[in-house]
Amino acid sequence: MSLLDDYAQITGIDVIAHLRQLATPFSGAKVVHVNSTRMGGGVAEILTKLIPLMRELGIDASWEVITGENQFFECTKGMHNTLQGNQIHLSDKLLRVYENTNTDNAEALRSVLTEADFVFIHDPQPAALLQHFPARKGKWIWRCHIDASHPYRPVWKYLRQFIAPYDASIFSLAAFAHELPHPIYLIPPSIDPFSDKNIELAPDAIENVYEKYQLDPERPLVLQVSRFDRFKDPIGVIQAYQLAKKFLPSLQLVLAGGEATDDPEGAIVLNEVQQAASGDSDIHILLLPSDAHLEINALQRAADIVVQKSIREGFGLTVTEAMWKGKPVIGGDVGGIRLQVINHHTGFLVSTPEGAALRIRYLLHQPGNIREMGEKARILVRDNFLITRHLREYLALMVALLYGSQDRIELSQTISEQRLHDQLFQ
Repeated sequence: MSLLDDYAQITGIDVIAHLRQLATPFSGAKVVHVNSTRMGGGVAEILTKLIPLMRELGIDASWEVITGENQFFECTKGMHNTLQGNQIHLSDKLLRVYENTNTDNAEALRSVLTEADFVFIHDPQPAALLQHFPARKGKWIWRCHIDASHPYRPVWKYLRQFIAPYDASIFSLAAFAHELPHPIYLIPPSIDPFSDKNIELAPDAIENVYEKYQLDPERPLVLQVSRFDRFKDPIGVIQAYQLAKKFLPSLQLVLAGGEATDDPEGAIVLNEVQQAASGDSDIHILLLPSDAHLEINALQRAADIVVQKSIREGFGLTVTEAMWKGKPVIGGDVGGIRLQVINHHTGFLVSTPEGAALRIRYLLHQPGNIREMGEKARILVRDNFLITRHLREYLALMVALLYGSQDRIELSQTISEQRLHDQLFQ
């Protein structure tokens, strides 16, 4: 069976038939995705699975990664933080590094991007590439994965000059979008149910994680998985744990994260977290390699409750991952977390360490609610946040850009539902 056939076992054959139908006009089309890292972070994880799926649909899809020196990533990390509301001045020197790095990458990628039918540029790092392709063949789309609802205006004004000439932009939520002189699309991110982070695991894989990190399977475990980033509020998670532990002395906390090559602040935040956790042997700070997907999967399955107490969040794929595993999530009342955590149904939304501590105590005293919320959470992810839905919306966007303002679009169906059913279940 093909990769898409595997997904039909989870999503149903109608979903796969729809993908094949939408992909019909793009057989052999060159589609290029560009970002700034191949490992670490949600964008890289999505592209790792999205590219093979596009190829299986007959699309000539590829993934390019721009390169840069430390000052470039210092600048783009500052852009990331200012788009999320921090008032940080970016010096003219850093902005020149940003522009020159994009110029260098444009030359390196010229042959690939000039001939592409569609180019998806992810986040601020490569946003300035477009200006170097006046004779481009295809449509260019800027994809913003960041909570840009309240950006620092001087930095947004600077970036906007590079973004405005694109053919379209994509934001994860309506609240993040900004007025631009081109069509704007809303496409939330997604997870892959067949990735190492999300596949079903044998019981011994979970037992191995307990043993490796000296966790007690008989005691309640709270987990947050995220990069060590101030916007993920790991210090606030420790404070919530400390408050809850006064009433639940057996409580354990794991903060598990990795490093992204385009995030120069990670080591600083990790040091702050280690200092805040010092002296408590029940707090486990795990710096995991970027490919530790099976371990993260096992940790999420081992946890009783998953926390994602972000104070800014573009979407929060770790929330999606935990919900797919049937875990209730206590999440920050921000950004894309609101789209996933339905308060009192799939988890709880909180704004303070005190609120998070209260919900931890409540759930650990109500194991029936943990199971009920977890079941609702898995269903919500299955119906809304799997990669097949993500791919469908990218294809629909491409159809819209291809046909422009035509009143009617006809897509020939290349495979009937009955034929697909026969292929899957013969």
